[in-house]
Amino acid sequence: MSKHVPRKTPPAAPARKSNTLVGRLKPTQTPDAALAEILVAGLALNAVTAVQFSKSTLGEVDLTECINALVDSVERVNKGDLGEAEALLSAQAMTLNTIFTQLTQRAHSNMGEHLDAADRYLRLALKAQSQCRATVETLTVMKNPPTVFARQANIAHGPQQINNAGAPPTLGSRAGNSDSEPNKLLEAHGERLDGGTAGATRARDQGLATVGALDRTTNG
Repeated sequence: MSKHVPRKTPPAAPARKSNTLVGRLKPTQTPDAALAEILVAGLALNAVTAVQFSKSTLGEVDLTECINALVDSVERVNKGDLGEAEALLSAQAMTLNTIFTQLTQRAHSNMGEHLDAADRYLRLALKAQSQCRATVETLTVMKNPPTVFARQANIAHGPQQINNAGAPPTLGSRAGNSDSEPNKLLEAHGERLDGGTAGATRARDQGLATVGALDRTTNG
């Protein structure tokens, strides 16, 4: 008696990665408009670059899935979530430190006989070290933003008119006027003071003739 043995379903072949971009449409948005929006935002070209440069390490990567992941990442950054950016900078700092270490070892191995090669390796190592330091500084600023103290500046826009009518006269502004305000007040009240020297006392002239009586009838 034979038994019926079900056939095993062969495993499905892996889906072939597509380099055709399939954009997610918004309501009432055409495919061309969606593609133009992604292109202008700079995401499409960055996704293409990431796919092309990752072939040697990650193999084929679907372009649509790559750009969808990139769009989601950008949306999280816009909402204030910088976790992915901080992780990226941390990983790059470690990578740059590894490059610095490898270049330093190569420079050391060429130090005895090939000084030119050692010099080039050291220069490249120091460049990697500088980039690593800059990356760590950027990560530090992202984690602890600096405090900015702003001073208020009173800047008037448009023309200004300065009225000095009520301001007191400055010293020397009335140099041509010999009479000061207190002196004018004294003159108004009849109390003008003579600041000159007192004159000498003179005696009256006693030799003057006495005026005779006048006869109005005779002298007409």
